[in-house]
Amino acid sequence: MAMQDTRLRYRGSLLGPFWLTLSTGIMIGAMGVIYPRLFHVDVATYLPFLATGLVVWQLVSTLISDGCSTFMAAQGIILQAPMPFSVHAYRLVYRNFITFAHNFAIVPIVLIVLPQKAISWEIFSIIPALILLAVNGVWLSILLGMASARFRDIPPIVSNFIQVLFFVTPIFWPPDALGDFRTLAEINPLFSAVDVVRAPLLGLSPAPYSWISLIVVTILGCCVTFVTFARFRSRIAYWIF
Repeated sequence: MAMQDTRLRYRGSLLGPFWLTLSTGIMIGAMGVIYPRLFHVDVATYLPFLATGLVVWQLVSTLISDGCSTFMAAQGIILQAPMPFSVHAYRLVYRNFITFAHNFAIVPIVLIVLPQKAISWEIFSIIPALILLAVNGVWLSILLGMASARFRDIPPIVSNFIQVLFFVTPIFWPPDALGDFRTLAEINPLFSAVDVVRAPLLGLSPAPYSWISLIVVTILGCCVTFVTFARFRSRIAYWIF
């Protein structure tokens, strides 16, 4: 179903999903020229930092924003076919990871042109990191999908918050810019979600609180979603009608 969504979305397009890759590459190129001057950092160091961070951020942000439409977008299927509601969450997460795979093609190119520190065994930690992001994507899709089906104001609210969070999260600016307040950025779950993937790709270790923050959010999110879903799943079909 996720593959079909991707094919239908870009049907008749020459580049297909690679249009997103191209637009992401243009954004990275434009920001990579301007922001190093603003932050007074070396372009060769900043561009890989920006590229890896922006690609992972797009995955995280789309999982959150698309999660609001998990059940409303599948209204026809839910009302006509007996299918577990969780399937629609898996479908959404898988679809976004397909897009992420297309955008991720930019990262090796940047790292080859502008090599950073030597890649160590820590790069394999991006595998459990991406698994955790997928798990978070599932509970976010279910929880936000239910909330948005019940309260239609949720999607625009979430969309606006994501725009704000992009600027207050160390995606295109380094956490060191906060000085003594760097810890505030490191305990941000959104920064943690990006950092556990970005840092190993750059040959670095994630921030001290990144894994702890991400694991805690994953456990709490799964627990809250399980209880909420068990309580209200019978009402989802009525909410989206």
